[in-house]
Amino acid sequence: MGRYEETYRESIENPELFWGRAAENIDWTKKWDKVLDGSNPPFYRWFSGGTMNTCHNAVDRHVDCGRGNQTAIIYDSPVTNTKRKISYNELKQEVSVFAGALRDQGVTKGDTVIIYMPMIPEAAVAMLACARLGAVHSVVFGGFAPHELAIRIDHARPKVLITASGAIEGKKTIAYKPLVDDAISQSDHKPEKVIIFQREFVTAELNENRDLQWQEIIKTAAPADCVPVLATDPLYILYTSGTTGMPKGVMRDNGGHAVALNWSMKNIYNVDTGDVFWAASDVGWVVGHSYIVYGPLLRGCTTIIYEGKPIGTPDAGAFWRVISEYGVRVMFTAPTAFRAIKKEDPNGEFLKKYDLSSFKTLFLAGERLDPDTYHWAKNLLHIPVIDHWWQTETGWSIVANCMGIEEFPVKAGSPTKPAPGYDVRIVDDRNKEVPAGQEGNIVIKLPLPPGTLATLWRNEERFVSSYMKHFPGYYETSDGGYIDEDGYVYVMGRMDDVINIAGHRLSTGAMEEIISTHPAIAECAVIGTDDQLKGQLPLGFFILKAGVEADVEEIKQELVKMVRSQIGPIACFKESSLVKRLPKTRSGKILRGTMRAISNGKEYRMPSTIDDPTILDEITETLKEMGYPR
Repeated sequence: MGRYEETYRESIENPELFWGRAAENIDWTKKWDKVLDGSNPPFYRWFSGGTMNTCHNAVDRHVDCGRGNQTAIIYDSPVTNTKRKISYNELKQEVSVFAGALRDQGVTKGDTVIIYMPMIPEAAVAMLACARLGAVHSVVFGGFAPHELAIRIDHARPKVLITASGAIEGKKTIAYKPLVDDAISQSDHKPEKVIIFQREFVTAELNENRDLQWQEIIKTAAPADCVPVLATDPLYILYTSGTTGMPKGVMRDNGGHAVALNWSMKNIYNVDTGDVFWAASDVGWVVGHSYIVYGPLLRGCTTIIYEGKPIGTPDAGAFWRVISEYGVRVMFTAPTAFRAIKKEDPNGEFLKKYDLSSFKTLFLAGERLDPDTYHWAKNLLHIPVIDHWWQTETGWSIVANCMGIEEFPVKAGSPTKPAPGYDVRIVDDRNKEVPAGQEGNIVIKLPLPPGTLATLWRNEERFVSSYMKHFPGYYETSDGGYIDEDGYVYVMGRMDDVINIAGHRLSTGAMEEIISTHPAIAECAVIGTDDQLKGQLPLGFFILKAGVEADVEEIKQELVKMVRSQIGPIACFKESSLVKRLPKTRSGKILRGTMRAISNGKEYRMPSTIDDPTILDEITETLKEMGYPR
C-alpha cells in the first residue's frame, strides 16, 4: 500500500484519529471535547468545545517560536511601482494595533465587518485584525458594483466597513469611496463607521459623521490581544455565485479551518515553514482567503500579495519576474492567467530573462485545466504542473495530486485523486453509484472534512436545500464527471447555471434577472460558452415584447451597460442576440444545457420533453451567424 492510499484510507475510516493528530500542529487555549460532533447531521462540527484564535496561529505563534524576523508578507505592486517586505514581528504589530482601532469603534467578538479592498497588505491586516478580536469578516471583491456590495451589506449587517480610497486597474484609477457611498445609500442596513485607507494616488472625501481614516485611527490605538473563540465560532463569511437575489454566504469556522489549511500546505502543496508561496489571486475570492492569507501564514511561510496582472504590468514576463526575484517555491493561480501569458508570449521568450531555479511546482485551479494549457506550461517550465479541484464552499482541495504525500503521474484533464478527508463518489440522478468511467453527479459522502463550509450565514434551510437535499447522505458539488479505473477524477463541468469566468463563479441566472428588467424585453436566457482565454463567457438571448419597435443594436449595448452596472465588468457580458423563440420543455423550462452544447459545437441528445424541436434549428442558425462554435 502506497503512502497516499494509507493516508487516504485512514482519513475516511478513522477521521477523528486523523484530524485529531493534525490538530496537534496548531495552538489551542483549550483542547476540544470531541474531534467530530455528528449529533446533528448534516450540521457536523469539528473540534467542538475547543478554544483557540486563528490570528494567534497565523501570526503570534511564529513570533513566539523565534521566527519574528522572517518575512511574512511580500507586497509587490507593479501598478504603483511599490515593493515592501513585512516581517512576522511587523505583521503582529500592525494587526494588533489595527485590531485595537477596530475595538475603539466598538467591534467585539461576534460582530461582522465588511472588507472592500484592493490587493494591498492592509487587506490582510484587516482580515487578521477581525480574527484577532473574534469578529466575523466578509471580504467583498473590490471589482464588484455598488448594487452587489449593497446586497452583501444588507445580508452581513456589518458594524464597520473597511475600504481603501481606490485602486489601479490596468491604466485606469478607480475611486472606491463613491462606490461604497452608493452601496450604503442603496442598502437598508447602515454600517456605523467606514474606515478608509488613503492611498497616495487617490484621496477619498470623508463623511465626517461616519468616515474615519485608517492612518489616523491607528495613531491612538492600543494593541489588542487575541480573543479566544470556540473552534466552532465563525471566522468569516464569503458570498458565492454572484447572485443578485438572496446571496449564499459560505460560513467558515475557526478551528477546523486552521487545522485543515495548515495540514494542506505541507501535504498538498509540499511547502514548509520559511518557504515562499505565491497564490496569484485576489483576497476577494476563496483562493485569496485560503492561500494568500490564512494557509501560508498558518504554516509559517512567506506569502506574496501581488497588485498586478499576468500580462500588461508591464509585460508577459511579470510572473517570471516575481518568481525569480523572491525565490518562489510554489505558485498557485488560475489557468486563465497562463492562457493570457501563452497568447502574448507563445514561445516563452520572456522566461529566458529570469532565473527560476527556486520554482518547484505550479498549481492551477479555479476552472478546468484544458490539456492544451497544461502541456504548454509543462513544456515551458519543466516542473510538475498540477491541476487541482475545489470550490468556494470547500475552502481547500477536494481532488489533488498531493505533492507532500505521494506524487502521481499526471493525466491531462484530471486533477488526479480525492484529497484525504474527501470521500468522492459518482452517482446517478437517483443517488445510485455508477461504475468506473461512467459520467454522473460528483458528490462527497458526509461528513465533509474540517475547513469546509459549516453552514450558510443566516440561512440553514438553504444550506440543506442547496447542498444536502438532492442526494441524501452526500454533499452535492453541482459538478458532473466520472472516476476512471485508476481512481482519477474527471470534472466535466457545472450541472447548474453557474459559469466560470477566469476562475470566478458567476450566476447566469443573475444576469438574466438584470436583462429581464429592460423595458423592451419579454424573455431572455444566458448561457456559458467555451472561451480559450477565460474558460467561459456569457452569451445572451432575448425576445422583444410584442409590438415593440426598437433598435436592436442599441438594446444590446444597453444590456452590456446594465449587467456591468449591476454585477460589474467582471461578468464580461458583451454578446447577445435577438431571437423569436427560446427552446423549452413542455413544462416551460428553458433548455440552457442544450443551447450551451450547440454554441460549443458539442453533441447533444434531443430532450424528450422538448416543446418544439424546430426551435433548436433556429437557435443553431442564430449561433452560426454569430460565429459559434468558435
